[in-house]
Amino acid sequence: MSRPARYYMLMASLPPLPALFTSSDDPPISRLRLDRRLEMLEPVDRAELADIEELMRWDLLPLEMTDREILGRAHEVFPRIRSDVLRNVAMWRLELRTIVAALRRRALGKPAPTSEESWGYGRWVRHIEKNWLVPDFGIGTVLPWLPEFIRLIDEADSRGFERALLGVAWTYMSRAAQRNFFSFEAIALYVLRWDVIARWTAYDGQRARERFNRLLEDGLGEYQDLFAAGLSDEASLRV
Repeated sequence: MSRPARYYMLMASLPPLPALFTSSDDPPISRLRLDRRLEMLEPVDRAELADIEELMRWDLLPLEMTDREILGRAHEVFPRIRSDVLRNVAMWRLELRTIVAALRRRALGKPAPTSEESWGYGRWVRHIEKNWLVPDFGIGTVLPWLPEFIRLIDEADSRGFERALLGVAWTYMSRAAQRNFFSFEAIALYVLRWDVIARWTAYDGQRARERFNRLLEDGLGEYQDLFAAGLSDEASLRV
């Protein structure tokens, strides 16, 4: 069977994903069953999907990893992502996590990062450094969800923040999925959106609040949590 035919069959075999936040039920397919179906992927595609999941699910990374090590890992992995669609999705997620890290740092009263620090990834890093005292870093008109993020962090609303963070990620990846059908990209985006649903349905508000408070109290340490699991142990930019 040809690769396109096999991937068409694989995608058609996956149950539709429900809309986010509409159900408290588990995802429509278990991760174990999903992984078994993903065995239909070509080995090179399975490896690429694993790389992408590693970049986008910081719960898979050990918390003791420093920001420099994680950024180095991103630089190592990105050249291996052949798909422009998936490379853009992973880049967007890293940039989102960078913005969240900056918001947390500023909420702690920390000064702006310097250009010598390895603290973030993507196009907004230098802009944020130069606009540290601007409430929305001067990018709120480009990122309409940013004011809501700021409000939720200021209010220490961990559950609300988790919901907003996952909602932004879901919307972005769903739009990308609408432009890709029965391809490797479509399958990868299904897996990434499955993870968003799984994280929300497994969400534990109390543990999220505890982690949020610990991040604030620790001042992000040496920023080792820059690309860590988000506000809860179940959240990965996580998005």
